[in-house]
Amino acid sequence: MQNRQSQYTSSIIVPVYREQETINPFIRRLTRTFPLEKHQIIVVDGSRNQETLAALDVPGVMGIVSERGRGKQMNAGAAKARSGILLFIHADTFLPGNAPGLIQTAFNNRNLVGGAFSLGIASSKWSFRLIEAAANVRSSLTRVPYGDQAIFMRREFFEKMGGFREIPIMEDLEFMTRIRKSGGRISILRDKAMTSPRRWEKEGAAMGTLRNWLIRILYHCGVSPEKLSGMYK
Repeated sequence: MQNRQSQYTSSIIVPVYREQETINPFIRRLTRTFPLEKHQIIVVDGSRNQETLAALDVPGVMGIVSERGRGKQMNAGAAKARSGILLFIHADTFLPGNAPGLIQTAFNNRNLVGGAFSLGIASSKWSFRLIEAAANVRSSLTRVPYGDQAIFMRREFFEKMGGFREIPIMEDLEFMTRIRKSGGRISILRDKAMTSPRRWEKEGAAMGTLRNWLIRILYHCGVSPEKLSGMYK
């Protein structure tokens, strides 16, 4: 295996698709938590027209192009990583200011292969507190976090597992379930990754949550991700 590790503490991989309106504020905030002198940030654009990369104007951030699909995009970003720790974060999610230290502390446990933050939703509505609570109880019991919880992983283990399956949906669930079955230890931090409520607000919190639950149930019943992807649009 080629040794790509450098001075970076972590490599942060951000899969994007038509995020040109918000990418620069997001990346600037991300660099305040993960300064570019110590951390590598890789933005992976899944759009053929590369709108997000064209808008990106933060010096020192790596921008690459991939076929669309979070699994494909995150694998492409991981292939460019130059740190032993990978962090996968969505472009509408923010981490606490002490996130680098929290991740490093978690990895002081040599048996740990990866982890994620608890879910937070950036809204004061009580309905989102219920969604958060249900999601966090589920992930703490199953040790199968989702992508909006900002998954972090030892790069060596990520490569050993073959990365994400390049499927149109549920790549995070499939990968973390595979890790659990392999016996890999995952930590769910109490600190929250705060994600935007925009999708729930667009669809309605109840409808969006019920749709997500239905997709997960059908996936566990054997319905292919290709068929389920049509329900998520």
